[in-house]
Amino acid sequence: MGKRQRSTVHNWVHKADLQPEDGQNPDHVAVDETVIQLNDEQYWLYAAVDPATNKLLHTKLEPTRTNVLSHAFFAELREKHDVDDAVFLIDGAPQLKDACSRHGLDFRYERHGNRNSVERVFREVKRRTSSFSNCFSNAAADTADDWLKSFSFAWNQLI
Repeated sequence: MGKRQRSTVHNWVHKADLQPEDGQNPDHVAVDETVIQLNDEQYWLYAAVDPATNKLLHTKLEPTRTNVLSHAFFAELREKHDVDDAVFLIDGAPQLKDACSRHGLDFRYERHGNRNSVERVFREVKRRTSSFSNCFSNAAADTADDWLKSFSFAWNQLI
């Protein structure tokens, strides 16, 4: 892929500013974090999914995984959606437990059940992110974060 094509895609992603629709009110929210590879660097992808619809509610790409970043992710999620009464389905990650507790959110550990379908969404995001990274080998993290938001928007349109 030539430089012109990369810059065209880069500009389109920034200009499109596509993001999942705000104002959702799910009963349950599955939240997970996973490592993704961009170029030779690892980043943490935080994602929230409505398990009833498999729609992505919010994504965020971070250079590391900390309690502060997890707390910020939940703050952004709460600003975008009416999730204060939802039950959060999390795995054993201490950062997610801490963030739910700090925000006063109801949560439970769940590795199966409602999380099974959500894990499929996370796998697909990882697969697509890997393809993105392979095609745009010099993409900066902010471009990848914008691409993830655009992907989330497109994913939700197809579900």
